[in-house]
Amino acid sequence: MEGHSGTPTTGREPQAPRTAARAPATASGTGGGRARDAFFDNAKYLAIVLVAMGHAWEPLRADSRVAAALYITVYTFHMPAFIVISGYFSRSFDAGPNRIRRLVTGVAVPYVIFEVAYTVFKWTVGGDPGYPVSLLDPWYLTWFLVALFIWRLTTPLWRFVRWPLPVSLVIAILASVSPDIGDDLDLQRVLQFLPFFVLGLVLRPEHFRLVRRREARVLAVPVFAAALVFAYWAAPRMTAAWFYRRDSAQELADPAWTGPVMTLAMFGCSVVLVGCFLAWVPGRRMWFTALGAGTLYGYLLHGFLAKGSRFWGWYDAQWLQTPLGRLGLTLIAAAVITVLCTPPVRRVFRFAMEPEMAWAFKASPAPSRPPSRSPSVPSSPSLSVSASASRPGAEVPHRGSSWGSGL
Repeated sequence: MEGHSGTPTTGREPQAPRTAARAPATASGTGGGRARDAFFDNAKYLAIVLVAMGHAWEPLRADSRVAAALYITVYTFHMPAFIVISGYFSRSFDAGPNRIRRLVTGVAVPYVIFEVAYTVFKWTVGGDPGYPVSLLDPWYLTWFLVALFIWRLTTPLWRFVRWPLPVSLVIAILASVSPDIGDDLDLQRVLQFLPFFVLGLVLRPEHFRLVRRREARVLAVPVFAAALVFAYWAAPRMTAAWFYRRDSAQELADPAWTGPVMTLAMFGCSVVLVGCFLAWVPGRRMWFTALGAGTLYGYLLHGFLAKGSRFWGWYDAQWLQTPLGRLGLTLIAAAVITVLCTPPVRRVFRFAMEPEMAWAFKASPAPSRPPSRSPSVPSSPSLSVSASASRPGAEVPHRGSSWGSGL
């Protein structure tokens, strides 16, 4: 299977290879001066802004067809984009001790913390003190952490599958017609979103270079325009529940045959719009590039405001019933998620998002040093690094948030 070379991606991201024409811009990471690819940090920040906007638009859909069309369009590609990037940066996950440790501390532990925190929030602010604490039933945004944990554990398996993407699509199709899967761990979402993760696993750097060409940027304009027109037409005619991928066709009161049809149709539409979105992502360092390392923080923390705004009745305000008010709400959502991705916020909540937890793990055994082939010429780590960095597609790891291995 292609696309599995590289470095650990749980909390680390590879540096994209240089093209013949121009090297990509990089942003400083937090791990010893290693470089981050600005393109992926930009993509993650812009995608998380769209997530916040989509949540802000959700209560407006009933009274605004434009809001409903924007919501459908964004929901077609924003989570698929995150998942594709997650898969791309999981290509070298091999279930080694260090990678498992990072997976636990960067994904599993934040899931437990925020599942409990969201439940307490629902008790105290949502007025539902009887809502149970259950780690088997993710509430609201935490489903993605469960899915990422499962997907990443399956990464070594996909290396040995001859046709990984078709197989993952078959799994998604079967899930879409299987109402008996139930709600535990949001397995419907895990299985129906799986093809996007596998797509990321099989992508290579040249595929991203392809969508970053000027021709792709130009073509993305009419494609997005057509998507918005179609979404405007479809808004009153279809349920948005298809985009959540948390139910089978039968659970949506549709005939079983619509499951495979919608799975394939929505996968195709999502891939096209993800490509168009990435075509518009700048490759150079921008003012928001550094915020791409904090998207996990923005994702999980903004959920309290997104749900709280409903609990507190903010959407009953009259100013939100006007086009100008809805535009203002959109800008507020973008500003809030931006603040939540900043370094000061990350420092405050790092204990929950990226705990070290050295006490919980055994010390990894030191790797044995291979004997030198020639006693007269000592081995040089710097020579090895230089040699690997000179290969086309070589990747340089650095520390970042565990979304960064994806988001």
